[in-house]
Amino acid sequence: MEAFRERRRRVLAQLDGALLLFSMPVALRNDDVEHAYRQDSDFYYLSGFTEPESVLLLTTKHEEHEAILFVRPRDPAREIWDGERAGVDGAVVHHGFDVAYPIEALGDVLPRYLRGVRRLHHRLGFDRTNDDKVLQAIQAVRGRGRTPHVWPTEIVDPRTLLHEMRIVKSEHEIAAMDRAAEITRDAHVAAMRLAAPGRHEYELEAVMREVFRRSGAERVAYEPIVGSGPNATVLHYRANRRRMTDGELVLIDAGCEFGYYACDVTRTFPVNGVFSPAQRRIYEVVLEAQRAAIEATCPGVSVDRVHDVAVEVVSAGLIALGLLEGPLEKVLEERSHRRYYLHRTSHYLGMDVHDAGTYFAEGEPRPMLPGMVITIEPGLYIRHDAIDVPPEYRGIGVRIEDDALVTSEGNRVLTADIPRTIADVERACRG
Repeated sequence: MEAFRERRRRVLAQLDGALLLFSMPVALRNDDVEHAYRQDSDFYYLSGFTEPESVLLLTTKHEEHEAILFVRPRDPAREIWDGERAGVDGAVVHHGFDVAYPIEALGDVLPRYLRGVRRLHHRLGFDRTNDDKVLQAIQAVRGRGRTPHVWPTEIVDPRTLLHEMRIVKSEHEIAAMDRAAEITRDAHVAAMRLAAPGRHEYELEAVMREVFRRSGAERVAYEPIVGSGPNATVLHYRANRRRMTDGELVLIDAGCEFGYYACDVTRTFPVNGVFSPAQRRIYEVVLEAQRAAIEATCPGVSVDRVHDVAVEVVSAGLIALGLLEGPLEKVLEERSHRRYYLHRTSHYLGMDVHDAGTYFAEGEPRPMLPGMVITIEPGLYIRHDAIDVPPEYRGIGVRIEDDALVTSEGNRVLTADIPRTIADVERACRG
């Protein structure tokens, strides 16, 4: 609870007005069945509150209350069906808010807290229903024109403030990401041991999901990708239903979420446990690019620079294999690598798998700071129908992805324990 209180204090220290956040709405799967619920990341970051139908308000303009939460009241009849609720009292006692109200009181109570507020931080345009509630509250304050009340005349996106906070992780957050990495390690190793010709992609997905839940992870951080053979060259393949055959590679991009913090890892390995010579050559190019990108990750360096380092190594490797025509300077200038390397090398990681934070500052690539976490994930994807490519390389897709914490000395790879070298991968496949 104290960690969330401290975050709220940090926000209040930067506010001159009020900040309003709405919880993530419940989404119906079909008829009266709901999708599994996950709280909005910004909302959870400041509250630690996981229930839907809730609203968080921080204000510097109220004499008594700075942190207010609107929640569903206790309801024994509904709790029989859906589980226990925190209720108004629980929001104060267990979550550390100054005061709480039933969510049904939002329309009557919110205008009282908006008096004296000129600047309101609210995510306008995300949910029209919530926008209407905010505008009605503003109108209720503004309508009293003969009183000395000030009302919100400026609406600011709260992500501008919150995402700057979220981009640098605290020790508490890093500990959660370390645990997510440990669980994800065990799941990837379990998949390597299980893989064999004749098995289906979904069997590997199933064993990973079992490890995630058995180890205490709340959910997957994103829908797992398990692509074997030609499916490994499809970047966001998610069907996971193909039967794997001897001599193929399988690419698995999967990570768990622990304590609302994500892990994002990709490993590529042979279905039969042994890389072919062609697979080995492609894999080594990707691995060397990742090593160089990890080495380049440190404070003061931008994510763009990390990508450029990986591209240079990949391009040189493709030229050496005869898949691109040199010289290297010409390949880099023409960006010829994009035929086989289609995506960026890194993105921020945290509560969201593509986490909060800007990549540019004043129009320039943003230098990284200690406490930031990024993925490092070069890859090569050679389509099975690329007839101008030597046959032994067709249909090979390789991506190697790890998560790196930027430190004052350089970086620490959170996922370093997951087999990555050819020798370690083949050993893990043998169990």
